[in-house]
Amino acid sequence: MANESRPCPCDIGDRFDYGGRGQEVQVEHIKAYVCKASASTDKAVIVIHDIFGWQLPNTRYIADMLAANGYIAICPDFFVGQEAWNLSNDWASFDDWLKTRSAGKIDKEVDVILKYLREQCGAKKIGVIGFCWGGAAVQHLMLKNPHLKTGVSLYGVIKFFEDRCSLLHPTFFIFGEKDDIIPLEQVTLLEQKLKQNCKVDYEVKVYPGQTHGFVHRKREDINPQDKPYIEEGRKDMINWLNKYL
Repeated sequence: MANESRPCPCDIGDRFDYGGRGQEVQVEHIKAYVCKASASTDKAVIVIHDIFGWQLPNTRYIADMLAANGYIAICPDFFVGQEAWNLSNDWASFDDWLKTRSAGKIDKEVDVILKYLREQCGAKKIGVIGFCWGGAAVQHLMLKNPHLKTGVSLYGVIKFFEDRCSLLHPTFFIFGEKDDIIPLEQVTLLEQKLKQNCKVDYEVKVYPGQTHGFVHRKREDINPQDKPYIEEGRKDMINWLNKYL
């Protein structure tokens, strides 16, 4: 596990210098970043941010990547106006900060976004992906939301929902071999519980040598040894969505 002074190593990797090609919209009480595919589509993906919030350029980069692959992509502010985590914050206050931002209490916001996607964007098939905090939120949604078709949880924090594995929809779990916050024994235990309890398609994949956040927090141009795994993780994510949407 991460040490107590740094309970979540989400600052590993690089922040992209990236502006985004989508736009910010207001959806009822939620701000959101939306990027649409060049061609008309009825397929959409909700992108759930990590602790650094909906404005993180890295997350918008992934949303734009989804749009480039033919999806309507939306990244809502699931903190609903509360401050995202900042690297200048004291890590000793992280647990208290997290208590007011539960990955299992986003259902109301998800319902609002689903309504927007259906009524304003013409979406009929909707999936979800998420990173770290958002990856845990994906697992939560795959356990209970009947309106989503599939999910991809990228290094979702297992301990949030570790005893709940009866997924409703096909779910892909991505982990890094060298992730300090998600030890491999947790991943192994997750696989065992899914095998025992899960009635739908799922996959758990561990990427060699990769640390927390590698799919969206590492710059492949300055991490050449990691580039194949970064690209593989992104490709696997897209392929999973293509299969089930």
